[in-house]
Amino acid sequence: QILLSLLLPRQNRLRTEIEEALDTDLLKQEAEHGALKVLYLSKYVLNMMALLCAPLRDEAVQKLENITDPVWLLRGIFQVLGLMKMDMVNYTIQSLQPHLQEHSIQYERAKFQELLNKQPSLLNHTTKWLTQAAADLTMSPPTCPDTSDSSSLAGPSPNEATNNSEPLSPTMVLCQGFLNLLLWDPENEEFPETLLMDRTRLQELKSQLHQLTIMASVLLVASSFSGSVLFGSPQFVDKLKRITKSLLEDFHSRPEEAILTVSEQVSQEIHQSLKNMGLVALSSDNTASLMGQLQNIAKKENCVHSVIDQRIRLFLKCCLVLGVQRSLLDLPGGLTLIEAELAELGQKFVNLTHHNQQVFGPYYTEILETLISPTQALETKVESV
Repeated sequence: QILLSLLLPRQNRLRTEIEEALDTDLLKQEAEHGALKVLYLSKYVLNMMALLCAPLRDEAVQKLENITDPVWLLRGIFQVLGLMKMDMVNYTIQSLQPHLQEHSIQYERAKFQELLNKQPSLLNHTTKWLTQAAADLTMSPPTCPDTSDSSSLAGPSPNEATNNSEPLSPTMVLCQGFLNLLLWDPENEEFPETLLMDRTRLQELKSQLHQLTIMASVLLVASSFSGSVLFGSPQFVDKLKRITKSLLEDFHSRPEEAILTVSEQVSQEIHQSLKNMGLVALSSDNTASLMGQLQNIAKKENCVHSVIDQRIRLFLKCCLVLGVQRSLLDLPGGLTLIEAELAELGQKFVNLTHHNQQVFGPYYTEILETLISPTQALETKVESV
């Protein structure tokens, strides 16, 4: 039965062959008359397993062929068959995922439409959210500037008032709206109705973004005190990242204590590593200066904190527009040391926003048509071509 469960619906000939070769009634009669060919049956089962198993199970099946004890062989066969059955379940789920996802999208949209029919004002907060995003774009710098230009890195943040003459694009307005959710005031109850189900996940992403901002800022400041020798070692950088990440877990509840502990541990690690390499260790003045700068990182008005936060948000904006992999090709300065963590954060953010856009896209389109004038929409379309 397990072998049959591993077959695809179209494999009718193979199904018939297995049913004939492993006919239960016939095998029972042969066993009663002492004519059961155990060796032949085991070889047949192993051949079928080798034919049906996934490549990663080839080695396990080959090992079974070397077992001579019938009891151990039977036990091994059932163990590997169990693994093969799990492989088949995973394959089936993976094959059905696109269909399940499409069904989920249609189901979520239909349920929301039912609520909207009963409560026509259900999109009021969503409209206000997108209106604010459009207003932010008209007063913000262009998306994804040339990050190789160091002079642009300390420029105005995406929400600072610098006039932007670029025509509004529905896609860019929506991207700006999604980014604004990572700055959302928890006390603001006017959260977009279309994203209420994702509010907890967005809050988690916001927390991860803040943690990465602190981590990248710590690494940037620390590198200025230890030079390229220590930071040229991936092992040393990874160790500092692990230290910082573990100590920042309590940052939300006690920020001052957490950042103080980070500054002490990082300073100590740099001092000891320099000594171990036979280099000049940090002086007492340098140690005090390093700890002071690290402690100031927790303050949002801190220059390093502000610039790193701006760069990470710009990276996330590029992820929404260009995709994660393309955005990683040209990271702004100060972010290269957290590339892996940024990729993970960016992918989570893209996945969340992509699914939301698939579900509520028609509603967003209708709202954005009222926010963007036909002239702007035409200009944007021509430029994109």
